[in-house]
Amino acid sequence: MATAATQTATGPRIALDEHAPIEAQRARQTAPLPHADRVLAAVLGGGFLAVAVPLALLVPSGRSPSALVVAGLVFAYAAAFRLDFEVGAGFAIPTELVLVPMLFILPLGVVPLCVAGAILLARIIDGARQALHVERALLIADAWYVVGPVVVLAAAGQTSPSLRHWPLYVVALAAQFLFDFAATAIRGRVALGIPARQQLGASVSVWVMDLALAPVGLAIAITANQTSYAFLLALPLIGLLSLFARGHRTQIDRTLELSHAYRGTAYLLGDVIEGDDAYTGSHSRDVVELTTRVAERLNLGPEERRQAEFVALLHDVGKVRIPNEIINKPGPLTPEERGIMNAHTIEGEKMLEQVGGLLGEVGRLVRSCHEHYDGSGYPDGIAGEDIPLVARIVCCCDAFHAMTSDRPYRKALSQDVALAELLANSGTQLDPQVVSALTAVARS
Repeated sequence: MATAATQTATGPRIALDEHAPIEAQRARQTAPLPHADRVLAAVLGGGFLAVAVPLALLVPSGRSPSALVVAGLVFAYAAAFRLDFEVGAGFAIPTELVLVPMLFILPLGVVPLCVAGAILLARIIDGARQALHVERALLIADAWYVVGPVVVLAAAGQTSPSLRHWPLYVVALAAQFLFDFAATAIRGRVALGIPARQQLGASVSVWVMDLALAPVGLAIAITANQTSYAFLLALPLIGLLSLFARGHRTQIDRTLELSHAYRGTAYLLGDVIEGDDAYTGSHSRDVVELTTRVAERLNLGPEERRQAEFVALLHDVGKVRIPNEIINKPGPLTPEERGIMNAHTIEGEKMLEQVGGLLGEVGRLVRSCHEHYDGSGYPDGIAGEDIPLVARIVCCCDAFHAMTSDRPYRKALSQDVALAELLANSGTQLDPQVVSALTAVARS
């Protein structure tokens, strides 16, 4: 099943990466509910009870499991619910192992209430361990997904579990996904303004786990024809999955630590640039803002957008090795001085390669930030699509910001004049599609 696939907006500089939603989700788990979330949770939770209670009262059933079996299923479900595999801004939880047996062992109508009780139990345990804020521990809106299969199975008439009825079970699983996504999409849209289409990708990743575990749950349910305690067969697999969940979380923790280290190093280098030359430092940070917006306009993926932000911040890092008298010279540079200045891209690449890892990759892009679309740039004279798109974006944003900033040898140009200059160099110095995107961003 899925939990709420939610995320929050972050700052525009070097904040976008594939694990940013996970960090945001972790922060929310230990924070009190915002007012909008509290109201929405009350509405969805109340709506769930308004459906679950009538189902418990009206759906007939000839099943009468013992209290021990009912309690065992609730505790087993709670144990599975606590095994969260972080996926984007939500979680994949292996509850299908227990849900499917519940649908065939318990009276069908009471399954939603039992699932809600198991979720409360799991969250109260997490709340006691301070892994979850107490307000979030009392939410039951995540139980909406179980209403789908209960309604389908009740409408079809209660049957004993059998592989012959697999088409019915496929419909029941589809209903589960539908109810799950509807509740998740409503929470994401109303509370955080996230479009349903954006949440669909994370939900599909979660449903893959449900699809994989549903047949195992059905096999356990079929075994329950002989004994209601067949659900105990799920416990060893739940125990194994707990080890995988712990390892998965540890791996994400280490990745986040490494990401923070790279980000901190990038900002430190940015501060070094600013300390060496105030204009270059502030210029680099402003280019980041512009680059971020252009990258979004061009629909770059998360990884490319993160690279673009790092490259924009560090594209001039090599200038710390260029004499300030050349950088701040109030007039044209001599050919010798121009050669020294142009070497800053290579120097920047060397510096970032010494850091290695992600910043080593950024260094290779920094090298190309002064290449021209027609091949007349430096240091390698490459052209067109051979220049990485990220470098083409930074080159264009760098040029625009430089033109609209005061320099020792001239005053800033107006935005209209600078945009006209970009257009005049479109297809020669600059990539036409990037010029078009930057123009749209500047005028928006």
